[in-house]
Amino acid sequence: MLSRRLFDTCDEFNIIPASISTLSFDSTPVKANDLMSVMTPNINRNLFPGDDEDSGLGMDDHITFTPSLKKSVKRQRKEDDSSSCSKRPKVCTDIKDVITKLEENDDFIADGSRLHTLPTVTGKHSDLKSITPQTLADVVNGDYDDVISNYKIIDCRYPYEFKGGHIRGAENMYLHETILTLLRKPTEDKQVVIFHCEFSSERGPKMLRFLRSKDRELNQENYPSLNFPEMYLLDGGYKAFFNEQPDLCDPVSYRPMLHSDHSEDLRRFRVKSKSWTAGEKRRYAKKLMRF
Repeated sequence: MLSRRLFDTCDEFNIIPASISTLSFDSTPVKANDLMSVMTPNINRNLFPGDDEDSGLGMDDHITFTPSLKKSVKRQRKEDDSSSCSKRPKVCTDIKDVITKLEENDDFIADGSRLHTLPTVTGKHSDLKSITPQTLADVVNGDYDDVISNYKIIDCRYPYEFKGGHIRGAENMYLHETILTLLRKPTEDKQVVIFHCEFSSERGPKMLRFLRSKDRELNQENYPSLNFPEMYLLDGGYKAFFNEQPDLCDPVSYRPMLHSDHSEDLRRFRVKSKSWTAGEKRRYAKKLMRF
């Protein structure tokens, strides 16, 4: 059976019945019956963050995800918010060939075009590719510049955590709206994106899956093409990295999410996270009602 990783499934967004599976972020340009013959969707994972130790994404961001190019009225009706995103060329025209390739070799990146560039380890999340703090340090120090075009380090912690110490060059993206802006920017081959939070146990993995789900949705007509086919999770999160590579942190400090001075900030972010989650569920419910 095809593993969930081959389609990078993000189950709480995969709530549309198989009969209209072309609306799923991981849908393909083939007929639904053909696709169902090679995969069984798993809808048990609940990606939306709850009241756990390392979850919750604030939504007090003012970034608006709007189309950047004019389109015909007909096309506007068919496409959603992601229509303004930058699309990559189609990688492979035979979906079954890609599925076979990914089944035979787990080291291929998500679009099946090549092998992973960075060495990976077995982390807490079997559906994601994880790297060690040492590997990330090597990336920051330029040891992989000859094999990757660029890299992004996405820190999914809250701003007070980020300001209290972060990996050199990291971008603080703890909001779903902010993550979506990545899909609007130009992309290139051999670029990697590395996610993390405090422990890489909740916020980082969930944000990674969210970006992949929207990437699949954006490129559903060109499956398995992706804007970001090579993404990693930092094993152990910022805490592990700071313990091993403090000289690559700015400032050289570590402020935990449960810091006593920021209990009110934490409460506020979690409340807003629940509000955003409810809004997303209503949006998808309305989409279902149109059919």
